[in-house]
Amino acid sequence: MASPAIQRSPIASTAAGTITSTATTNSVSSPLQRLSTFKDRDRDHQPSSGLTHSSPPTDPLSSFSTDPIFSLFLSPDFDSLRFSSHALSTGSAASTAENLQNGIRLLEQQLRSEVLSRHQDLLSQLSSLRDAESALSVVRSAVSSLHSSLRRVRSEIADPNRQIRSKTTQLSNLHQTYELLQFTIRVIRLSKKLRDLMAVSESDPEKLDLMKAAQLHFEILGLASDNGLSGIDVVDEELRWVSETGVKLRAEGMKILERGLEGLNQAEVGSGLQVFYNLGELRATIDGLINKYKNVGVKSIVAAVDMKAISSTAGGGSGFGPGGVQRSGTPQIGGGAKAKEALWQRMSVSMDQLHSLVVAVWHLQRVLSKKRDPFTHVLLLDEVLQDGDPMLTDRIWEAFVKSFASQMKSAFTASSFVKEIFTMGYPKLYSMVENLLERISRDTDVKGVLPAVSSDGKDQMLAAIEIFQTAFLGLCLSRLSDLVNTVFPVSSRGSVPSKDHVSKIVLRIQEEIEAVQFNSHLTLLVLREIGKVLRLLAERAEYQISTGPEARQITGPATASQLKNFALCQHLQEVHTRVSSLMAGLPRQASDVLSPHLDAVYGVAYLSVQSLFEAMLERLKSCILQIHEQNFGSAGIDSTVDNNASPYMEELQKQILHFRSEFLSRLLPSFSSASTGTETICTKLTRNMASRVLIFFIRHASLVRPLSESGKLRMARDMAELELAVGQNLFPVEQLGAHYRALRAFRPVIFLEVSQLEASPLLQDLPPSVILHHLYSRGPDELQSPIQKNKLTPLQYSLWLDSQGEDQIWKGIKATLDDYAMLVRTRGDKQFSPVYPIMLRIGSLISENIALSRNT
Repeated sequence: MASPAIQRSPIASTAAGTITSTATTNSVSSPLQRLSTFKDRDRDHQPSSGLTHSSPPTDPLSSFSTDPIFSLFLSPDFDSLRFSSHALSTGSAASTAENLQNGIRLLEQQLRSEVLSRHQDLLSQLSSLRDAESALSVVRSAVSSLHSSLRRVRSEIADPNRQIRSKTTQLSNLHQTYELLQFTIRVIRLSKKLRDLMAVSESDPEKLDLMKAAQLHFEILGLASDNGLSGIDVVDEELRWVSETGVKLRAEGMKILERGLEGLNQAEVGSGLQVFYNLGELRATIDGLINKYKNVGVKSIVAAVDMKAISSTAGGGSGFGPGGVQRSGTPQIGGGAKAKEALWQRMSVSMDQLHSLVVAVWHLQRVLSKKRDPFTHVLLLDEVLQDGDPMLTDRIWEAFVKSFASQMKSAFTASSFVKEIFTMGYPKLYSMVENLLERISRDTDVKGVLPAVSSDGKDQMLAAIEIFQTAFLGLCLSRLSDLVNTVFPVSSRGSVPSKDHVSKIVLRIQEEIEAVQFNSHLTLLVLREIGKVLRLLAERAEYQISTGPEARQITGPATASQLKNFALCQHLQEVHTRVSSLMAGLPRQASDVLSPHLDAVYGVAYLSVQSLFEAMLERLKSCILQIHEQNFGSAGIDSTVDNNASPYMEELQKQILHFRSEFLSRLLPSFSSASTGTETICTKLTRNMASRVLIFFIRHASLVRPLSESGKLRMARDMAELELAVGQNLFPVEQLGAHYRALRAFRPVIFLEVSQLEASPLLQDLPPSVILHHLYSRGPDELQSPIQKNKLTPLQYSLWLDSQGEDQIWKGIKATLDDYAMLVRTRGDKQFSPVYPIMLRIGSLISENIALSRNT
């Protein structure tokens, strides 16, 4: 398209004509001269428009990119036909053609300017091309010479090369043949040695050196395999014999190995392992042996609970005859006992077999971990186990546990007969499993060697029978709960169970404990269930207790409600006593489990009679409080002649006798049994009541003021009557300890002179507060007691004394002494009453003892 444009341009035509004429007149001019002529002519024909260009013309492409017509030519998808059609359709074809002519001229000028500006570079490039053409011609001639030389050399060395290659192949074949002959000779020699060893064993099998024979066997097969000797007739013949010999060696080696495992003989096991190590088959052999033991153990477990096989054995071979098994796994009528016995027998055999297999594998693992190859010193265990592989005992135990758990679960869900036997006989089942674990632990307990079964492995085995444990404990709880519900029905509140009914509960508890007492773990589990039953028993018994006014009355004979409470108390007391006696032979943990529940039973038994004893004690205390209504300060009464007790004491004796005949005779055991140390709940309550009566009497006797000599005699007689009444009708006073000693000491103390009191050893048996209160009766009227100072009734002051300790009581007494001392000083008296310093010293001893006990 540029060529027509140049032809139509006058500038291009003129330039072309000039260049053509110049080339014609001077055909030998060089391209450089023609370019120079073109340059000069271009300068001569430059239009003289009078315009000078001070700067080079702008790039026409830049102006073309913004021109609406020429920008179309820069587009990569420019279509000349579409452009022409558009120019014709718009009616601007002439103007468009003129614009195109101007653009062509502008491009020619720009092209000429570029050539002239790069004139020197073009000349240098032209010179380089000439040099390159010259160099290429030299290279062409050199290459041609080289090709001819190569053809000559190839023709000269071709024949020697063929000869050398042929000789090299021949030498290689000779070398291979030599090696084959050498290896064949070695195989034959080794085979001869092996034949000699085997020949000796034919006459005397004991002389066969299995380890050496195994080593020869391995070397022969290794030489044949590594060096490709198969296909050589003599070698193939020997290899067939060697293979047959290998079968014999493996059989003998396995015989020695299994005999050593069966007898736990380390020497034989080591010899057998060395044979297979020399054969190069140690790992495969051990894996096969472990798999064999796994299968034997799993089959033993499966056979132990296979009811079809069990019933067939028990029933004489008929699947549905006597002892035959039905679809549910339950033997038919008449075969249950035999099937049960057969089931336990098979379980025992299975446990024995599992024990022997685990111990054998542990023994194998122990020898592997100790034995090394005598030549390479490689530990055999490293050949069998790689990094991350489980130990042999772990592998076989995992298989046994998995199979055992699966069979136990299947037996629980699929066979009602096995479920019943294992549930009711769970202690026996647990004993079998635990005995298996104990035997394995005992037989594999070697210092420096890992045990056959870890603690986690033991837990997994025991977890496999937990499903029967849960059923067994539920059955145990159900049996006992049903018995309690029968004895104490919820629907009937007024009924009281008989002694025989309560004895049945205790006997059932005893049977449950005796069934599992051989195992501490099972004992604790059963005791937890028994604890639930004891709680239930306590709740049902508490529901039966009568709590109305009839249960607390003490004025008349025992009511029906009280008699019912007495029976409940005695029944619960019997349960507590007998179950507690069962705990005597059990571990401490067993007592810890059952003690809270026994305490609950004891608490209900205590609750059933507590209100009655509280009412009796309050009545006796009210009788003693009447002592303050008596006149013990009159000196005109001849008390030595009056042998009768005080009215309040007569009332007290009457009440004690009434309580004894109506209530205590029904609750307490005989005095002979009480003296032997048997203490029931009622005995304890009676003892506490008797002790409280004595100390309550001493307290209020010490508060009596004034107290004359005749009053002292009368009080001493009351003490004797009290001692007699309590000892005969409540509790033996000799067994009341400190309270009885206090009563015995207070009687002579009231007759001592003031000067004798402080040094008397009798004071050691009396509470300090009793001595201090008694000393008020010996002091002047100005020395007011706390009860007088605070204007309290004897009952109010007694209640306050019950709530305070000796130190607080002393503070109250000390306040009255301080008031007395102030009164004496105010009056100007020169001395105090003789009791005043004694009371101060006794009070200081109280403070010292309190401080000492706190420091301790």
